[in-house]
Amino acid sequence: MTGNRSAASRPSRVRARSAAIAAFVVLAAMVPAAASAAGPQKIDAELPYVCAFPSGERASTVRISAEFPDRAERGEAIAPTGVTTTLELPAEAVADLTAPQAATVRAATRLTVGVAQEEATAEAVWHGIAQPVALPASGPLTLTATGEVPTVTGRGDGALRFTAGDLAVDLTPGAADGTDVGAPSLTVSCSPAQTPEGGLLATVPVGADAAEPSGSPSPPGTSPGAPEPAPGTPRDRQGDRAPATAENPAGSAAGRNAPPCAYTEENPFGPGSMNAYLTGYNNVRKQKGASLLPVSCVLLETKEMLAEPDENGNYVVTIKAVGELHHEGRKQSPPFRSTFLTFGFVPTTATMVLEQTGPMTVDFATTYVGADIVAETFIRVPLWLRVTDLEVNGVSLDVGSGCRTEQPLRSTDPDPANHPGDHLVLYGKGEQKYGEDATGYMLLTGGPLAGEATIPAFTGCGSGRENLDRLLTASVSGPGNHIKQIQGQTCTPSVPVFGDENSAAQCTEDLQPYVIPAAER
Repeated sequence: MTGNRSAASRPSRVRARSAAIAAFVVLAAMVPAAASAAGPQKIDAELPYVCAFPSGERASTVRISAEFPDRAERGEAIAPTGVTTTLELPAEAVADLTAPQAATVRAATRLTVGVAQEEATAEAVWHGIAQPVALPASGPLTLTATGEVPTVTGRGDGALRFTAGDLAVDLTPGAADGTDVGAPSLTVSCSPAQTPEGGLLATVPVGADAAEPSGSPSPPGTSPGAPEPAPGTPRDRQGDRAPATAENPAGSAAGRNAPPCAYTEENPFGPGSMNAYLTGYNNVRKQKGASLLPVSCVLLETKEMLAEPDENGNYVVTIKAVGELHHEGRKQSPPFRSTFLTFGFVPTTATMVLEQTGPMTVDFATTYVGADIVAETFIRVPLWLRVTDLEVNGVSLDVGSGCRTEQPLRSTDPDPANHPGDHLVLYGKGEQKYGEDATGYMLLTGGPLAGEATIPAFTGCGSGRENLDRLLTASVSGPGNHIKQIQGQTCTPSVPVFGDENSAAQCTEDLQPYVIPAAER
């Protein structure tokens, strides 16, 4: 595979970042997948923060709610659940979010949580995604983000203390229907204000200390705080005494938050095989919201590689590949749940899967302009949307076993003569200047892919005398649904790159993709 430069040529800053990721994944592999079965302690902390906006620093409030176990055994993984991060911004900060045609804002949060056990310390990052909310004409703005969080394992006896640290928030303006308006995102850095309790969230006794569980630190000031180092101060190296924090929540693929993505004896890899993870958002225009597609496995096989000059004398390398979604032996995504307000006021939650019913084709063309390269990629795949479970206003409705769209999701293809039929089209463009990181999308290194699809009418939904076809069609089906997917770095099992001081890891030891991408709006 020579379509674009390998990770071995990346600059030192990329190697440093990859080394940090590698360290987290090593820790994650040491954490048991099972969460603590102890009873929960609920926390609801309200903390003062200072957020840096373009117009200046603004005092803000961060509320963090979650459930922790009230005790744990030594070596047992602790997984906080029900984690919600709510950021309340003052009216003065809202003016920094205004943009032409912007009526909403959506947010992604990254909360750094300090974890301490005796003198040993570590850090975990809690990621959250907030649905678009309307920008107020005046007054404050409240953003509520939810998401999964890493597990934490106490190495020895002694209470684990969880402390809120710095918060980063990515804010993206949008139109009234939640779609992009072309305005750039704003990343806001927030730091905790000094408080007597030091931002303590919870204390979980571990091992010998677990006989006397302690509760939530609420109300403030009633529990001893865990001292936090000043921002930017290096943590002491604690070795095996430090709590182990997983980079991603525990999952079925090497303890990571991703499904298995490996070739098997029944489906062996060849010299042109690749695998990668994919995730992102699919807008549902009628619902003025988006569905999060969970991390999904894609298996790819290179079929053809062409090299020839174009009309300008530039060298062009074209890779043609075929691929498939892969989940538990089926050509589909993992199940995913989405909740919308149908007709603007009725809460509706659906569990869905995307089923692939034909070949996925990949056309990746790289043009070498001197020492630089420019790449364009078209990915075409027939995908049907199937609904497996439906709940409307808290009432479960039986959709039956055959509820899905009448046809595949449909995009307007730029080359319909050579690619007939209904299918989804995703497009990616990337560039790489000599000696620099690639930007945009490259087949081997991944990146963003975008498209727009029409969701067809639904059929086969309901059982007995209850027909739900019209309800789902009226709620979901229609054109203009924007899609943005993020592909991670590919792994090539025949020539795996495990990473060292000169190159970033591309494959795990069991030949699965090393990089798990994060969804982006």
